[in-house]
Amino acid sequence: MQRLYDSRKRILITGGAGFLGSHLTDRLLEQGHEVICLDNLFTGTKRNIDHLHAHPRFEFLRHDVTFPLYIEVDEIYNLACPASPIHYQHDPVQTTKTSVHGAINMLGLAKRLHCKVFQASTSEVYGDPSVHPQPEEYWGNVNPIGIRSCYDEGKRCAETLFFDYHRQHDLEIKVARIFNTYGPRMHHADGRVVSNFIVQALLNKPITIFGDGSQTRSFCFMDDLIEGFIRLMETGPDVTGPINLGNPGEFTIRELAEKVIEMTGSDSEISYQDLPQDDPKQRRPDITKAKEVLGWEPKIQIEQGLERTIAHFRELLPELKVVHGV
Repeated sequence: MQRLYDSRKRILITGGAGFLGSHLTDRLLEQGHEVICLDNLFTGTKRNIDHLHAHPRFEFLRHDVTFPLYIEVDEIYNLACPASPIHYQHDPVQTTKTSVHGAINMLGLAKRLHCKVFQASTSEVYGDPSVHPQPEEYWGNVNPIGIRSCYDEGKRCAETLFFDYHRQHDLEIKVARIFNTYGPRMHHADGRVVSNFIVQALLNKPITIFGDGSQTRSFCFMDDLIEGFIRLMETGPDVTGPINLGNPGEFTIRELAEKVIEMTGSDSEISYQDLPQDDPKQRRPDITKAKEVLGWEPKIQIEQGLERTIAHFRELLPELKVVHGV
């Protein structure tokens, strides 16, 4: 329902007060669009959007995506879902509902409005992969009944729904599979490896590594990822995805810990603990499609991204000391 008299779009972002949602909101406002930021504030926080409340083209709507929504917009970015193990395992049933019911509600809204809809999927759909790096054609190796299944299978089901709506109702969909992403506005207690390591290092606490630290991850800075989101959304109806978005630069968890200690000047030592159930041993995206279809690849090196992320957490250090009893 894009208005003919105006190139400005009215865009809905579910999970808009979260880490990625708030950065996407900033970017779309910079482009001149109107943004409706929808969030139930389970893992999102008003702090991430405080700077926007006086913005004339910004609107915050407190709402749970598992309930239907009746609103008029031109595009939908569906980012709503707890994305860290600590948060999504806190209420696994609600996590699955958020992925599945949330997808149904946003797809239904997009169908009514005849507008394109973006799904923030995840590299977790690949599970503990037996193929490395992971191309979009790989079907994954996922435990359907484990402690991570609420998130992994919820996101897999959401992808199914998106493609069934596309085939059955000719709905224009865009599905991105997000690999590990980091940057300012990450939650300090989300259990993700980058935020964990930085907070522990700044507090001079032991850096917690699960397993022997030889498992690998690929880390994409949020600015690069948001650029990938927008490029995918701007493609024509023939491009549906799924498309991997992430940084193919691969690091062991131990290497990341050592880099964070070095960059923060921390006195922290490394503490090794048992590996959680179903924790992937390897994770690295094959971004061939993103390069070919979107002309996209990450630009920001790990040192640059970590420097900005560390600076963000340094600003929060007085608060972190209180929270962590230091």
